[in-house]
Amino acid sequence: MLEHFFHCPHCFQEISMLLDISVSKQSYVEDCEVCCNPLQINLEIEEGEVIYFEANPAQ
Repeated sequence: MLEHFFHCPHCFQEISMLLDISVSKQSYVEDCEVCCNPLQINLEIEEGEVIYFEANPAQ
């Protein structure tokens, strides 16, 4: 697991998320820990490092 910090696109607060680095490409919906609005998370992991991370409002 890897902790990743980013800003919520809904409330603009900095939040952290634990990422599972054992899966190279991921796409899922998770609620913001501050405002509880849904986030569409897309990420790519390569050699244990985050090479792409995007958090957008989920529709």
